[in-house]
Amino acid sequence: MHLHKTPAHVVASCQPSLPHSQSRGSGLSRVGVNSLKCLKMDGSGTDSDGRVFKNAEEMWREEVGDGDPFKKDEWYSQGVGYWQGVEATVDGVLGGYGHVNEPDIKGSEEFLNSLLTERFPDAGRGRRLVALDCGSGIGRITKNLLIRYFNEVDLLEPVAHFLDTARRNLAPENLMVTEDYKAVNFFCVPLQEFTPEAGRYDVIWVQWCIGHLSDDDFVSFFKRAKSGLKPGGLFVFKENIARSGFVLDKQDKSITRSDLYFKQLFNQCGLHIYKMKDQKGFPDELFAVKMYALTTELPKRVSSSRSKKRRINRPAIIK
Repeated sequence: MHLHKTPAHVVASCQPSLPHSQSRGSGLSRVGVNSLKCLKMDGSGTDSDGRVFKNAEEMWREEVGDGDPFKKDEWYSQGVGYWQGVEATVDGVLGGYGHVNEPDIKGSEEFLNSLLTERFPDAGRGRRLVALDCGSGIGRITKNLLIRYFNEVDLLEPVAHFLDTARRNLAPENLMVTEDYKAVNFFCVPLQEFTPEAGRYDVIWVQWCIGHLSDDDFVSFFKRAKSGLKPGGLFVFKENIARSGFVLDKQDKSITRSDLYFKQLFNQCGLHIYKMKDQKGFPDELFAVKMYALTTELPKRVSSSRSKKRRINRPAIIK
């Protein structure tokens, strides 16, 4: 997971503000060889050195090449390498902004509670719930949130010393929950190489890690991950948001995308936005952060006959 400050040079054009203190994400490594597929974004972007790119395609071709396995491997290995040099603490994984842990968990818990209430009978009570924590780092989100709601949580993290710390943090003797709630599997695998067990998860939580994936690997990951959801399951996606276009962090090899950029990617993944919410209570110098609940099916709407009579109650698409 990671936090990033808004680079001073992008305040005017495409300023983001997120918990990526412009130097943290969750690491990744190796990837399959595919020709470069990226969005034809209208907006321009910048990098942390102040360079301006006319579009995302120009940036990705420079960073990961076009079907060049060595260049793409280098992108991912540099990302993991950055996090291998970061201490396995809350302050470390949050880029020196450990104090945002509390408002982050509070915002996420409110969002999760609303989803459980709306999506699962009796808010999921009486049923064994299973979650996957992607880019889990030291298990911060699992320990402070997921383990209190899900009977089983699996952790996915490519940085070995983060995952070792997560194992210790989530040992039964270090948890304040009953034995019915536990961390089960610890996968030391990068997102772009991971395929979940089919139909295992009620919720797949993806926070502050997806910025390390190129556009084509972003889409491939979610297409594979969809198979890991139970019927009615969903993704919770929480990320830093650029005001427009994108911002490339040259240091940790990650990209902060705009809301529009994400929505175009969700569409390519075949995912639908069920609900969105802005994170509150973060320092002004950080990128904005947004939470998305994503489903594989279109959000249900009221029947057509009823909607004609009571249009005021018709659910609106969030834009």
